[in-house]
Amino acid sequence: MADFKKDAKELLDAIGGKENVNAVTHCATRMRFVLDDPSGADVKRIEDIPSVKGTFTQAGQFQVIIGNRVADFYNEFSDVSGLEGVSKDDVKSAGAKHMNWLQRLMAALAEIFTPLIPAIIIGGLILGFRNVLEGIQFESLGQLVVDGQLQFTNAGAPIYNSIVNVSQFWAGVNDFLWLPGEAIFHFLPVGITWSVTRKMGTTQILGIVLGITLVSPQLLNAYGVQEILAGDVQTWDFGFFQLDKIGYQAQVIPAMMAGFLLAYLEKWLRKVIPEAISMIFVPLFALVPTIFIAHAVIGPIGWTLGTGLSQVVNWGLSGTFNWLFGFVFGGLYAPLVITGLHHMFNAIDLQLVADYGGTNLWPMIALSNIAQGSAVLGMIIMHWGDKKEEQVSIPAAISAYLGVTEPALFGINIKFVYPFVAGMIGSAFAGMISVALGVTANSIGVGGLPGFLSIQTDSMIGFFIAMAVAFFVPIILTIFFEKKGILTKWENNHLPIPKLGQ
Repeated sequence: MADFKKDAKELLDAIGGKENVNAVTHCATRMRFVLDDPSGADVKRIEDIPSVKGTFTQAGQFQVIIGNRVADFYNEFSDVSGLEGVSKDDVKSAGAKHMNWLQRLMAALAEIFTPLIPAIIIGGLILGFRNVLEGIQFESLGQLVVDGQLQFTNAGAPIYNSIVNVSQFWAGVNDFLWLPGEAIFHFLPVGITWSVTRKMGTTQILGIVLGITLVSPQLLNAYGVQEILAGDVQTWDFGFFQLDKIGYQAQVIPAMMAGFLLAYLEKWLRKVIPEAISMIFVPLFALVPTIFIAHAVIGPIGWTLGTGLSQVVNWGLSGTFNWLFGFVFGGLYAPLVITGLHHMFNAIDLQLVADYGGTNLWPMIALSNIAQGSAVLGMIIMHWGDKKEEQVSIPAAISAYLGVTEPALFGINIKFVYPFVAGMIGSAFAGMISVALGVTANSIGVGGLPGFLSIQTDSMIGFFIAMAVAFFVPIILTIFFEKKGILTKWENNHLPIPKLGQ
């Protein structure tokens, strides 16, 4: 059994001594310190200690990776330092004092999404697998036949069968897997509003009910973009005004806004409504107004922005400086996924296919998937061997490469910030190259690495060039950013791995 006493003494001295430690505790693999003067820690000296496997800063805490025997190391550290540990919540509270507003925002996002990560990860793999089953055409399976007629694209290229077209078993598997896939992503707002109320310490069942009202079957699915743009939407008619019945399936920002509105409204009402009647009136006056505001304010603003965005995209793709538009769109697509405004692009893609026999917008979307997946791959390379991190990072990268980026975005890249930015930069340059070389897809297809299967033959070389940029640039930038400490002061800089069932 290793003796950690010498290493514990060295660590105590390297972090600036007992006087520099405001609070200390440990988790499954790490010592977690809140230091009065973070600059007093000699990082290079600490990382040279034999028992130390790395260091990073997370949410105002200086964390030292020890490994599975961290409890033994912690006991030796307590003996040599005379410092008693505190609870993890106390360490979080102490660490928050050292955080700026952006770090506090990122920490809040992490707390909201951490309980959802297991579902998001498995959902990403399910949807990625379904993409392979139903979205990838295999020439070896023959040409698709519908009602006795061979099928061709608008450009005249043959449409080949996918796996579900030729196998009833896999068609059944694909159909069945949509049950959990829909539950996880289309109904994601339910999980978000629940998690917000959980974080805020308010009534969690109200958060769940609020989330359900955002994705209710009574509402037009948010993916029904063409119906929304055409004005073919049912309404609630109040006589002197009407509200569109539009859902928020798979949308993150509207759900978070509604969730925080509910939580703050409930907290305020508990202060002003007498306790004797609070059980009745607090839930009523918190929930109903929040639902109304979500559909009367948040919804119209979101779809007005989306309609304007679709017009800008159409203008950008047809303009003289469309290569510059490709750079901007490629860089901003991932943030648009977070807002939910990316739903609008399906309608634009389909219109481009109808008008021109192909779409030069969709290839940039596939390249953005690849770029965010490669940013995660950069994190995997930098943290190779950390089995707990790999529980999140490896499946997140796989799902991104298969066209589903939510696990990569919410599980990793947004929390760390710098891989998210690295992915955006790689996607921006890939998008610019794609548009400059006139890369065109036959239609909407599977994103990520299989995206080349939807590209028109004469655009294939250009797409592979752009794909190489989207693949390698984010990896290089992620590694460079971490090694040079660029943007790392904003990060939550370690993957919070939730235990399944919690």
